[in-house]
Amino acid sequence: MCRRLGACGILLVSLLTATVARADDAGTVEIGCMFPMTGRGALYGRDSVAAIDMAVEEINAAGGAAGRRLRVHHADSQSKPAFAVSIARRFIDETKVHFLCGVVSSSVGLAVSEVARERRTIFIGTDHASSRLTIENAHPYYFRVSNNAYQSMAAGALWLAELRRTRGWRTIAFIGPDYEYGRGMWADLRSKLDELKVEYHVVGDLWPKLYEPDFAAYITELKRLKPDVIINGHWGGDFVAFVRQAKALDLFGGSVFANFDAGGNYEVLAALGDEMPLGLVLSARHHVNWPDTERNRRFVEGFRARTGRYPSYAAEGAYAGIIAIAKAVRAVGNPDDKEGLIRALEGMELELPEDPVGFRSRIDPETHQIVQMQAIGVVVRESRYPPATTLLGNFQVYPAERLLPSRAEVARRRAAVGVREQIRE
Repeated sequence: MCRRLGACGILLVSLLTATVARADDAGTVEIGCMFPMTGRGALYGRDSVAAIDMAVEEINAAGGAAGRRLRVHHADSQSKPAFAVSIARRFIDETKVHFLCGVVSSSVGLAVSEVARERRTIFIGTDHASSRLTIENAHPYYFRVSNNAYQSMAAGALWLAELRRTRGWRTIAFIGPDYEYGRGMWADLRSKLDELKVEYHVVGDLWPKLYEPDFAAYITELKRLKPDVIINGHWGGDFVAFVRQAKALDLFGGSVFANFDAGGNYEVLAALGDEMPLGLVLSARHHVNWPDTERNRRFVEGFRARTGRYPSYAAEGAYAGIIAIAKAVRAVGNPDDKEGLIRALEGMELELPEDPVGFRSRIDPETHQIVQMQAIGVVVRESRYPPATTLLGNFQVYPAERLLPSRAEVARRRAAVGVREQIRE
């Protein structure tokens, strides 16, 4: 059932990088993308825009999609759901886009997804990670081309199950941002641990607000709790701030510390430099040094040549989104054929920078969620990708099929909120 979201006054979109109305040229595929370009999430926005432009140039130079040029319109979402909704509606009603794409915040993603459902416009999610978008809130017009929090937490649960066999940990605490992404991540991790029959005792879960400037009280509480394992759910600037403050307050060393979704992002490692503690257990949805394949090296170095910096995982997700759109249009031949495009995207296989040799990402037709491997590593000294002086190493790689929720789990979660088990009639 669609939710009507409160509309904010439509402000001037500050970062449109293409014309606001579709040209009469019938030879274009129009794409409207939204990313944060201000605040702590701005680097993800800048990286996403750069990677999208890189993909568009590659595709258009090779003849486009079914002979049509791709044209992307970028806008600043400001990480605000109501503002992003107004942008999405403008993209659909005025710019007449064929596709929506992007979004970093899960709260923004949920809001824009409802616009896509109402207006029957395909939305390719490239970054936000709440599993609700592809389970409870799934619908025919939403697809995601980066791992979601369930997949990251499933890999984390498998890692914790292995740790249990070698170190016998029992108590666990969680700290993460108090909004959809953090809450959903913690629920996903516990669900997978329970499925794996890992016995554990939760000694605390702490919920600072998103963009919290001062974590001192939370860090003090974690030290008091003394859990065997601390799971952190922060990302971007929030994780950088947390690590700096936690190191100053001597949090690291007693407990195993892990962030299975965004802590190992290159931009975090670059921002912290020598301040990043060695030995933390981290992951991300893309790594500059894994897999060590020609495709990943070409993407990483191509992005650096274009921007002067190495890519965050947001860049690879945005790049994947444009690749998926182009492949769907090529398969159908007409960007106005929404049903044909949906069928083309369902089950689509993609060769992406983060895919190791012998594996291709694919979009699950039941959830519209991309299916990918996940690599978890530990922080080691490595200076090949400056300004970062550490990277992840000693990777444990988890097969894609082990990271998906079971059909029974998907059915249970959808039934709990009164929605149909299947996305489509």
